[in-house]
Amino acid sequence: MKPRIIVCGLGRTGYKIFRLLRQQGALVIGIHHKPIPGECSCDVIIGNLNAAATLTAAGIHQAQTIVITGCEDAINLSIMMQARVLNPRIRIINRLYNTNLGERLDQTLPDHLSMSVVGLAAPLFTFAALGNQAIGQIKLFDQTWPVQEEYIDEDHPWLGCNLSDLWEEPARIPIYYLPVQGEMNLIHGVLSEQELQVGDRLIIAIQPRIRSIRRSLIKKVLKVCTSLRQFQQHGKSVVVGAVVLLAIIAIATLTYMSTELSLSVVDALYFSVGMITGAGGNDKVVENAPNSIKLFTIVIMLIGAVVIGLWYAMLTDFVLGNRFKQFWDAARIPQRHHYIVCGLSGIGSKIVQQLHTSGYEVVVIETDSNNKYVNSVRGLGIPVIQGDASFRTILQTSNITSAAAVLAVTSNDATNLEIALKAKGLAPKIPVIVHYADPDFAGMAQQVFDFEAVLSPAELAAPAFAAAALGGRILGNGITADKLWIAFATLITPSHPFCGQLVKEIAVSADFVPLYVETNSQSVQGWELLTTHLGEGDVLYLTMPANRLYQLWREERVSQRS
Repeated sequence: MKPRIIVCGLGRTGYKIFRLLRQQGALVIGIHHKPIPGECSCDVIIGNLNAAATLTAAGIHQAQTIVITGCEDAINLSIMMQARVLNPRIRIINRLYNTNLGERLDQTLPDHLSMSVVGLAAPLFTFAALGNQAIGQIKLFDQTWPVQEEYIDEDHPWLGCNLSDLWEEPARIPIYYLPVQGEMNLIHGVLSEQELQVGDRLIIAIQPRIRSIRRSLIKKVLKVCTSLRQFQQHGKSVVVGAVVLLAIIAIATLTYMSTELSLSVVDALYFSVGMITGAGGNDKVVENAPNSIKLFTIVIMLIGAVVIGLWYAMLTDFVLGNRFKQFWDAARIPQRHHYIVCGLSGIGSKIVQQLHTSGYEVVVIETDSNNKYVNSVRGLGIPVIQGDASFRTILQTSNITSAAAVLAVTSNDATNLEIALKAKGLAPKIPVIVHYADPDFAGMAQQVFDFEAVLSPAELAAPAFAAAALGGRILGNGITADKLWIAFATLITPSHPFCGQLVKEIAVSADFVPLYVETNSQSVQGWELLTTHLGEGDVLYLTMPANRLYQLWREERVSQRS
């Protein structure tokens, strides 16, 4: 029996999930607010997404899972509640932008899994910026590992190597194998010492490296001092105001000294500053002076009041406003080997956090000073340049010519392309990663403009939603040769079909790849993993083709009901 799944909301992400589930052989019904060209009415129900009549027409009472993929949390929540009222036992995969709310719902509601497109796609943008051609991600040992495909050609260093040699490397875990001829399970290839041939494809998970960057106080001070040229941009008006004010004071001081020869420099300066600032002074200086000096004093008082008022305003704005923050951010911009993130969108903030957590220096360019992520990013000690990243001067301020990579991740596709083209014009050799919302045109944009990567969050996140809809505790996923594979964890119970079995035997017969086993508070991997007998309470981490996952999931559900 195929799983009956409802996908509610066929936007960019939802329709990609819908097609992917149908491709994997699932019985899937879509719900959308308008007809979709090329889709018949029996496959897509048209109507109000959160209406009971629409959900009933889609078969909510018989469905096992509903995937809610709308862009607004409020609508998704109303759909979720209506679906649970109509079918209390249905499994819900809910797309939520508010991750805190999603975690709370997961803890409160049974069979509810919240997922975020931004959270799923951001690591792949980060991996691309770091140079990994990642096709997916997988969570292993409390870390997110990039997953990439190795195509064995005539020049590949692994050509002629045995699969068993790659199995021994703990920092590089093979998770799927597609031979150029025939079909062979990865574990079978490892046990039989299969050699890699030209045309073979091997999916590898690579352990991420965390950089440890430590700088002495002296280096930090030197960095600020070498970056003080940015002060000209942010503090020019304050400096000009101060120079004009000092010039007026100097003119007044010299004038009074030349008029009253008995007046000392200090007295003349004291009277000039008091007169201009309004603090008062020795009025006897001008009581017996000629009328010309009295008129001069009146003019200087008026001009001084205007100048000092403007200077105080500029100084207050610089210190208490955003200009001082901009100056301080500019002074902390790294000189080289940093990552420039253009746009503090939801996915941009996630990328910044991941790069920072991994030990890399980051610079952010954002047009909106009121962006809700600005303060949190600055709280991490990351400089934020306020400006339009499509301007050459702003990109040059970020030291683009010596940067490690540029990520254009604003919410506007055209703006991202403009930023990427400007970046390539300033630094042709720098890697550029581009966010493009439309998954159908992302590949075209990369082909036309030859950027390092043009990624669509909908394209990246859809396999994870599809994998979650098929069941299991999903740890990662990927697509190779139109085949969706899923990484997940399964608890071994007495009624589990794997209980008491030898890992290498069931891996070959069930066509999965074991990653590691948690048993007795220990992790077992490598050759020892293959010779392990699974017992009650063990947790097996594995990868399996999506079209075979439901067989295991169904057996577990049947055993639980019995």
